[in-house]
Amino acid sequence: MRPQSNDKRMRILEGALRVFAAKGFYKTRVSEIAKEAGVADGTIYNYFKSKDEILISLFEVKMDGILERLGQELKGGVEERLRKYIEAHLSLAVEDPALAEFITVELRQSDKFLREYKNPKFSQFLRVLSGLIEEGQQLGHFRSDLDARVVARAIFGALDEILLALTWASKSGEIQLAEIANQVADCFLCGLNVPGRQSGGL
Repeated sequence: MRPQSNDKRMRILEGALRVFAAKGFYKTRVSEIAKEAGVADGTIYNYFKSKDEILISLFEVKMDGILERLGQELKGGVEERLRKYIEAHLSLAVEDPALAEFITVELRQSDKFLREYKNPKFSQFLRVLSGLIEEGQQLGHFRSDLDARVVARAIFGALDEILLALTWASKSGEIQLAEIANQVADCFLCGLNVPGRQSGGL
């Protein structure tokens, strides 16, 4: 894809993100995405077959950015990296509330996304988390009787709900993101740590 063509595609995706966040997926018309992106209505169909395809492409692009960020920020011991994972996810509520609302609400509005899309980016996101848990188990810090994949799903489910609440709260005032992220991490680390072991930097 030529650079100019790729720029126009990204303009469409960024425009879609803003419109989806403001109006919701169902109520959004392709013509509104085109207007927000500053392109002709027909131009969108040069890049995407449908509104659902725009949503899926937007998700993949944004997940690439999230995964890249995790790769850069997850440094230190396994507990510290778990805390950073949690804080990085919840920080979307402040840094990019439109993206946070898109991830927590609008993705669920597309039947194609829920029923047909294999979602490899989300699987990769969960593998980062389950990998941290498995590493902690191998080091003898986390309980070995827990299934890392189940724990990863449980943590994500909690983060998804908290992210939505923080996104709405951030619209009406300042939130104590670091404090909230630490409280969430403490809750999960208390359950993960081997009994009798004191939580700390690893």
